[in-house]
Amino acid sequence: MPKFVFMPPQDDLKREFAARLSDTLPEYDVHSPETDEDAIRVIKDADAAMGWIPPDALDAASKIKWLHNPDAGPFFGYYYEDLCKHSLTITNPRGIYWDHISHHILMFILALSRGLPWYMDAKRARIWDKDARKTPYVFLGDATALINGVGGIGHETARLCQELGMRVIGIDPRQEYKIEGVEMHQPESLAELLPQADFVITTVPHTPETEFTFNKDTFSLMKKTSYFINIGRGMVCKLDDLAEAVEKGIIAGCGLDVYETEPLPSDHKLWGLDNVLMTPHIA
Repeated sequence: MPKFVFMPPQDDLKREFAARLSDTLPEYDVHSPETDEDAIRVIKDADAAMGWIPPDALDAASKIKWLHNPDAGPFFGYYYEDLCKHSLTITNPRGIYWDHISHHILMFILALSRGLPWYMDAKRARIWDKDARKTPYVFLGDATALINGVGGIGHETARLCQELGMRVIGIDPRQEYKIEGVEMHQPESLAELLPQADFVITTVPHTPETEFTFNKDTFSLMKKTSYFINIGRGMVCKLDDLAEAVEKGIIAGCGLDVYETEPLPSDHKLWGLDNVLMTPHIA
């Protein structure tokens, strides 16, 4: 009987997946260990696992042939030397989040372009204020979106931006997707392209090459009327530098779903800044 292990930590969704897998494929022996110690014991004779296998568990997994990473972009450190050298096959759900996350980006674009954060502040204060918006309105038909990372999410976002009449500039070292009308560039061109963008959108994973790509220097190259959106990985952006850029009017605002530190500390300056939209890594 093939043995499948859902690696800890467990949550309601993983438990639901495990139950459905057991019901659908009763010929599989499905386990959901709650602790790392239990996982090491259970994985010893497992054929497959979902989640992350830490080094000590990998040493114990003598039969493992397949590892499924539930995230399209794994966390930094997911891949380590022994895992990369192992003969097992690693898969991920790449492609299933494209539309959901692209719609989240579009939400940020529409809300920021229309000044929604300003009007929400007025609503909370119970003030009828037609002049609540303090940043210029952005007409998307004349706007430029710069997308840093034109993979699955990025290319779907590019398509949606084009549907709104936006000019789209893409940055990606691989340029896997070809979209008519999108101007594609290599990462080395980021600095010269930033001044052209009304919306700078980053979808890239966290790697040594992308860490803190967006910092004090890059924000200084953006238009004062532009917006920064990050739904990729938090470590791509230096949050203190972003907060300073918004506070000082170097850029107009931002939309964030991922953060350098998660959860974002309650005393971080971003919580109190105007024209900042934040969601807790749920895109």
